[in-house]
Amino acid sequence: MPQTFDLILKGATVVNQDGEGVRDIGVRQGTIADIGNLSAASAGETVDCRGLHILPGVIDTQVHFREPGGTQKEDLETGSHSAVMGGVTAVFEMPNTNPLTTSAEALADKVARGRHRMHCDFAFFVGGTRENVADLPELERLPGAAGVKVFMGASTGTLLVEDDDGVRAILKAIRRRASFHSEDEYRLNERKGERIPGDPRSHPVWRDDVAAMMATERLVRLARETGKRIHVLHITTAQEIDFLAKHKDVASVEVTPHHLTMEAPECYERLGTLAQMNPPVRGPEHKAALWQGIARGIVDVLGSDHAPHTREEKAKEYPASPSGMTGVQTLVPLMLDHVNAGRLSLQRFMDLTSASPARLFNIACKGRIAVGYDADFTVVDLKRRETITNAWVASRAAWTPYDGVTVTGWPVGTIVRGRRVMWEGELTGPSKGEPVRFLEAL
Repeated sequence: MPQTFDLILKGATVVNQDGEGVRDIGVRQGTIADIGNLSAASAGETVDCRGLHILPGVIDTQVHFREPGGTQKEDLETGSHSAVMGGVTAVFEMPNTNPLTTSAEALADKVARGRHRMHCDFAFFVGGTRENVADLPELERLPGAAGVKVFMGASTGTLLVEDDDGVRAILKAIRRRASFHSEDEYRLNERKGERIPGDPRSHPVWRDDVAAMMATERLVRLARETGKRIHVLHITTAQEIDFLAKHKDVASVEVTPHHLTMEAPECYERLGTLAQMNPPVRGPEHKAALWQGIARGIVDVLGSDHAPHTREEKAKEYPASPSGMTGVQTLVPLMLDHVNAGRLSLQRFMDLTSASPARLFNIACKGRIAVGYDADFTVVDLKRRETITNAWVASRAAWTPYDGVTVTGWPVGTIVRGRRVMWEGELTGPSKGEPVRFLEAL
């Protein structure tokens, strides 16, 4: 008897843990039901994907969607709209909202705001602070929690935990892998005099490579002392890549597309404060080291660190201008352009954006194209040339530092649990985002 499915994706080159090959994918009730030659099967919807590549759904494990408290820049609906326009099927959102995501109530509020309002699936980090240490073992296992995020630098209020005692107490309390912004707050405060008013080129001079390396060395020492796993976000320096290569048993490594694509001082001269990030975009020697980190397998994941601000906010004179840029929508096209330029393989890109996030964070039923897994797919045209523009960006911030940049490789479709959410640049259905599930919290 012929098989029947809700959806069949026909004739694409499927990119997965076992390589690349032309296959059909059958989906039933939001789950992958079969992979192979399904020419004899029928479905409620059949999509001709010949000439396209289907990747496991891209998971962006670092975004800031600003809700609640900063919705003039972004909210969960607009941020997730931007995500699916760029081929991203799930996001992990950060806790530096207002109120901070540091309690069960704040986390539950975010989950409720996101459910069936966000266009992609989602999870939220819980902020680790001195005040909520005793609650973290419970908080990190709540529905929708991606784990604990700690700011060792570049934050304010109770989210800033700059001292060894504070970090040590958090690591001792938790069981899941914790994520860290690793810059040494003490050195940043000492070096504020290095900032030159009106000159964002001084940003990486102030927040120098030593500040990053100092914090990362401290963090790894504390992880070893407490026997815990850490995830070091947005690595930017050659020194950190070499150091973390020796500590892969406790530390996983994230890099961002903008640190792989831009370099100082050119980006600051061309873009001004639009290129201002924490940690900063650095010189070509550091960018080259990040690429070596990818080639040598030291880097585990790509995160966009999507952190939008309005153009009016970014127009303030440095250093009054805020740090951060949009990125969730440009992650896939930028990295596909790097794939086409020969800087990494499509398989390595897949590993960095789906398989490794699933492995590091113990995500249930996402991260690979396999029977029984969620039918999350990023459908791309590797040969398509497009120009990124501000008008294309769905973020409420409505700008990208890559405005006018032409890339080869483009997201054609975003499919979340068997539903075509975006196809050929258009939203194709109502938002049905659900919390990502984690093996350590089932």
